[in-house]
Amino acid sequence: MMNSKDGLRRWSLFFLLLGGSGNLVAEAFYLDELVVTGTRTERKLLDAPVRTEVVTAQELEKTHARSVKEALENVPGLQLREIHGKPGYEVWLQGVEADRVLVLIDGMPITATTGSSVDVSQLAVLDIERVELVKGAVSAQYGSAGIGGVVNIITRPPASGLSGQFTTDIGSYGDQNPSGEKADPARYSARATIQGGNEQLALRLSASHQHSDGIDPEPETWARPGDEYDRTDISFRTDWSPSGNHRLSAAVARFEEESGSRFTERNPPFFVNQGKDEAVTRTRYTLSGDHGRNSDLRAGWSAVHEILNDDTLKYTGGGVFDDRRAESRLSRFSAHLGKPVGLSHHLQGGVDFNRETLNQTKDGASELGAEPRRQRESQEVWVQDTWMPTANLELVPGVRLQNDSDFGTHSAPKINARYDLIRSDSLTGFLRGGVGAGYRVPNLKERHFTFDHSQLGYIVQGTPDLQPEESVSYQFGGGLSWNRTMWLEANAFVNDIKQLIQTSPDAEATQARNDGVQVFSYENLAEARTWGVETTAGWEPSGNWRLTAGYTLTRTEDVATGDELNRRPRHQARLGLDGPLGLQGLSWSARLRYQSKEFVDAAAGTESPGYTTADLKLNYRFSDQLRLFAGADNITDEQRDFSNASEDFRPVAGRFLYAGLTVSFGE
Repeated sequence: MMNSKDGLRRWSLFFLLLGGSGNLVAEAFYLDELVVTGTRTERKLLDAPVRTEVVTAQELEKTHARSVKEALENVPGLQLREIHGKPGYEVWLQGVEADRVLVLIDGMPITATTGSSVDVSQLAVLDIERVELVKGAVSAQYGSAGIGGVVNIITRPPASGLSGQFTTDIGSYGDQNPSGEKADPARYSARATIQGGNEQLALRLSASHQHSDGIDPEPETWARPGDEYDRTDISFRTDWSPSGNHRLSAAVARFEEESGSRFTERNPPFFVNQGKDEAVTRTRYTLSGDHGRNSDLRAGWSAVHEILNDDTLKYTGGGVFDDRRAESRLSRFSAHLGKPVGLSHHLQGGVDFNRETLNQTKDGASELGAEPRRQRESQEVWVQDTWMPTANLELVPGVRLQNDSDFGTHSAPKINARYDLIRSDSLTGFLRGGVGAGYRVPNLKERHFTFDHSQLGYIVQGTPDLQPEESVSYQFGGGLSWNRTMWLEANAFVNDIKQLIQTSPDAEATQARNDGVQVFSYENLAEARTWGVETTAGWEPSGNWRLTAGYTLTRTEDVATGDELNRRPRHQARLGLDGPLGLQGLSWSARLRYQSKEFVDAAAGTESPGYTTADLKLNYRFSDQLRLFAGADNITDEQRDFSNASEDFRPVAGRFLYAGLTVSFGE
């Protein structure tokens, strides 16, 4: 039986021996990527007045990303946090928790799948053109709730002609496969797309499936640290362009996840094996229109309706219990209008109408008190001006006004600026900064939902009388670019958050249960501050070679106590290198990630260790219709100590080896 190192060597040799006439595909340079999240108008990344970071389609292909979680792994300064008690991950930005980070698809929100954050591992890489990130509460475009920033997943429209693509891969965790067999395929995925049409009408059907047996260093025991799951996505989209100035789009998507957790409850001298099965379904309907695409006056609108069901059932050898069923509904309509005014202004404005509802039952009885369903509505208006008073200076002031059915009205002003110190054919140097107010109304889950992990010893209960959070975000930095192929950027940030919503122990509720399960509740407990410096650099000497690097220093403070905030590492670093190999069509990519130690409990001084992981990816484009690939994730085999899992937040998964292929037809 081959070990992990033997497997990696054999896969590498396999690719080196392959022959063919495939060519490396020339790429657009990173700084020439078009972005829209900061200002809703297309701007080249190098020229954007609002600092934006991009995960490109080329990066998704090179790193073999299967989900948005994997797509975001190499973004400097971004943290992907495991969602406790679930096989999922959430996004933290600039030391700000995931509850305060907006995750959007084409500018429209997604229902939180746990607590009040979006599980990005549930979002498959289907038809994604790029992922854009704006850090801090500096953009007026998509809502003031993005105190930590915005992650906007941009999808591509269906293409004309007839084309399709199928990608599959399979891999193993070696001696950590739950089966106990090193060579077993413990994880596999497949996704397919077929599309066609003409310039007026095009359609696309896509599907994805991901399976994992989980991760288990001790297969002979009942407990399994990494959960088993099956995730399936199916989506259909059609775009109609009756003329060059108008495009209408309609889409429906269905997501299903089934996952299983296994654990041992230790209460010496008793040890009880327990499990939890969870089923999540999401049905999402969207309509949108883009008008005036070739004129000065441009308008757009979007509507989304989403239904999320999350059902859990716990069990022991003696039977099942805690049959909990939750349904969340999200409806949103957005419209915006933009027009140049004179030679130096571009005015934009828009409206958003939102409605959220929540139902939750346990063993058939409502857990929401006297009302079987909770509902919240809000209306928002925003305006923004992109103003160029001089050829070198660009100002982007804006404001968002919000009226909430439960919390009344509020305004959140923003302003961004960019000043070009030098701009020539070969050299660009600039300063860029922004200040923005954030305002986040506690969602229905924080106020009414019961997040039940009693199998892990705790429950988090909603608190109906929570108050909104408010923040101010400061961003300031600059950059240099040489020939648009070499760049260096630095950005300093400060985020001040008041009325911060956190969980705290509820002694009275814990005592009332009398079963050893600790009860927590949400409270407006704290004022917090995060600050630091982010740096990124890159060099693209050709379309086939690329070097990127990033370092982030993050400091945090609980203003009331002076302690650092938990789960925020001070230091993070990213390094990426892409290049060709000896055979034509063969290329490789390496990604290195470092994270320093972090506090588990700052008041007690307990810390989780720092760690370094590295991934190696191989791609061989045999022809325009066939691409072969292989990879080794977490080559360093960095992994947490499961005997001390409550104080060790290093990766759950160890080394993972896999191989796959992509087959395509058409243009």
